[in-house]
Amino acid sequence: MKLSKNIVGFHHYSLKAPQFDETVTFYEQLGFVIVHSWSLPDFNLEKCVMMWHERINVYVEICDGDADMPAQGRKRRLGEEMVENSILHICFVVKDAAKARVDALKAGAIDLSNGVLAIQLKNKSKSVGVHNSLVYSPNGEVIEFLEQVSF
Repeated sequence: MKLSKNIVGFHHYSLKAPQFDETVTFYEQLGFVIVHSWSLPDFNLEKCVMMWHERINVYVEICDGDADMPAQGRKRRLGEEMVENSILHICFVVKDAAKARVDALKAGAIDLSNGVLAIQLKNKSKSVGVHNSLVYSPNGEVIEFLEQVSF
């Protein structure tokens, strides 16, 4: 069986959060709610939560910053700028990219786009216009707010 036939949907993305409580609060302000919490002493994981957003049916798992869990990249050093690694960003579809950006900034995000970006993604046969905005969450992940688009 091909792997593609076995995949039935997207479940969650997982974040390591040195400022655990602040990160959970930020995602709550985006509309996520905690549906489960746990600890795993074998992984030095003191606290972890699974949060769910009802309207978009997406989960985010937030683990404390000391967790010894498999991860890509290296740990960011105290006071260091964001460390680039293989995950580029998390994208949420929104009705209004400008409002989503402003709301995220009010919730503690750091601006990356200075407003809404209007970009044409072109290839030889098609051009798709996108409107989006980008922020760093207080935890450091890049979040893209993308107005609905059809690729």
